Amino acid sequence: MSFEFTIQNLKFKIAKAAVFAACLTPLYCLAYFAFTDNLGANPIEVITHWTGDATIIFLLITLAVTPLRKTTGWNDAVKFRRLLGLFAFFYACLHFMTYVWLDQFFDFRGIVKDVAKRPFITVGFASFILLIPLALTSTAAMVRRLGKRWQQLHRLVYFAAAGGVIHYWWLVKKDIRWPLAFGVVLALLLAFRAAVRWSARQPSRPFAAAAEKQ
Repeated sequence: MSFEFTIQNLKFKIAKAAVFAACLTPLYCLAYFAFTDNLGANPIEVITHWTGDATIIFLLITLAVTPLRKTTGWNDAVKFRRLLGLFAFFYACLHFMTYVWLDQFFDFRGIVKDVAKRPFITVGFASFILLIPLALTSTAAMVRRLGKRWQQLHRLVYFAAAGGVIHYWWLVKKDIRWPLAFGVVLALLLAFRAAVRWSARQPSRPFAAAAEKQ
C-alpha cells in the first residue's frame, strides 16, 4: 500500500511539473520573440495583447476544471485548479505591469485619469483587483480558515473573467473574433454551472427515490 501511494505521488508530481512547464508557454514565446527581435513595430502592444490573452485563457481553463471533472469523472483534475488559477493571476500581473511600466512609465497620475476616463481600462483594472484576494486566499491554510466563505469568495472569478472579456471586447472595437470566442466559452461554462445548481435544487422524483431504496 505504501509503495502504491509512493508511485501515485510520484506520478502526480511529474504531472504537476509538466503542467507547470506548459503554463509557462506564453512566457517562453514572448522571450523567444524578444530574443529574435520578432515583437513587431510595436513591441508594447504585442506584449500587452499576449499577456492579456494568456490571462483570459488561463481563467477559462481554471473555470473549466469543475465541468471537466463532473462530465468525465476525472477527479484528479481538481488538483491542478489552484496552479492554473495562480498562472492566470501571474499573467494578469504581467499584463498590468506592461501597462503601468512600459506603457505609462509609472505615471500614476496619468494612470488614475486613464482608469477613470477609458471604460475598457476601468473594467480591466476592476477585474485585476478582483483576482488579488483570490490569489491571496488560494493556499490550503486559507481554504481551511475561511471554510464555506472561501467558496463564496472565489465565485468572484466569474466576474473577473467576464470583466476580462468585456475589457478585451471594448479594446479591439472592430475585430471581435477573439473576445467573442472567449465570451462564448465563458457563457457555456456559466450555463453549465447554472444547470448544475438548478438540478441540485430539484426534488427527487418518486420513482427515482423508490429505485434507490431497492
